[in-house]
Amino acid sequence: MFRRLSIPTPFQIGPVNAYIAGRTLVDPGPGSEEAWAALLDGLEARELAPTDVEQVLVTHPHPDHFGLASRLREAGARVVASPTTAEIIADFEARLDYEQSYFVEFFERHGMARSTAETVTDLPESFLRVAPGVETDEVVEDGDAVEVAGVDVTAEAVAGHAPGETIYTYETDDGEEWAVVGDQVLPDITPNPLLQPPAEEGGERTTGSRSSAGRRSDGGERPRVLPAFNRSLADLRERDFDRFLPGHREVIDRPSERIDEVLAAHEERTGNVKEIVAEGPTTAVEVMNDLFDDLPATEYFSGMSEAVGHLDVLDERGEVEPRERGGVVVWEVTA
Repeated sequence: MFRRLSIPTPFQIGPVNAYIAGRTLVDPGPGSEEAWAALLDGLEARELAPTDVEQVLVTHPHPDHFGLASRLREAGARVVASPTTAEIIADFEARLDYEQSYFVEFFERHGMARSTAETVTDLPESFLRVAPGVETDEVVEDGDAVEVAGVDVTAEAVAGHAPGETIYTYETDDGEEWAVVGDQVLPDITPNPLLQPPAEEGGERTTGSRSSAGRRSDGGERPRVLPAFNRSLADLRERDFDRFLPGHREVIDRPSERIDEVLAAHEERTGNVKEIVAEGPTTAVEVMNDLFDDLPATEYFSGMSEAVGHLDVLDERGEVEPRERGGVVVWEVTA
């Protein structure tokens, strides 16, 4: 049912996959002129114009996936997204401001120099030029049906890769179970669930742990994205889908096998992190530096997401715990 359109992005990941079925478009691409030209070419090849697109489904609120939604909405399409995604894409700049204010302090407390933390959190400001805000016309909750080219497609909430991540599942004419999965599962890349701040401003800004190192209750807790992501992947694996249509690169013909590969890669990395912490009290920044040699500052946010994510996994298992020393959080293996 869905046909792939390859849309260029300015990001290291490369082109994003938009999907077209009838007059429905999923994840139209970033809000750049290059992407718009590619999308127009793809539509024209199918004898469609932007005004023919009736609805745009967004899997998650990353600029390479939703950026062109505003142009298509101006041309008459309605935008469909989960509640969290809808809130973020309505004012992506405000979301970025919140993340910057939260993570400067968070990274500093986890061992990063404040000047470096400020540089790292300022880097995503370049995303704003390809992420114009867009209102959502239909908010879909987990389990809601959306009609696409005469077929009921089910919106399903999944956890981990991005806040508000939604996959769209459906049954093909020959009875197979397919899903458009955004970046939740990718064919030859192990997805890195990026750190997220608490859902509400004013939330926990310290260790990100259950320990006495600190948590504020007035704004909620920082999501433990990697543990949630692993659980979500395990649930998808048990569904035994026949095919995934991912947000980047090629179609995934054996979804359960690919999920097994991703979970195995995560488990191996978790083991590496435990070995690092076992050498003595360790900050998340030190874990990042041990995992990745000569990591450029442009990749520090991803690197810290990896380090903290695997520490979160070990913390949930009771294998490590954080302690606060002089205002800095260090991790130790449990006795």
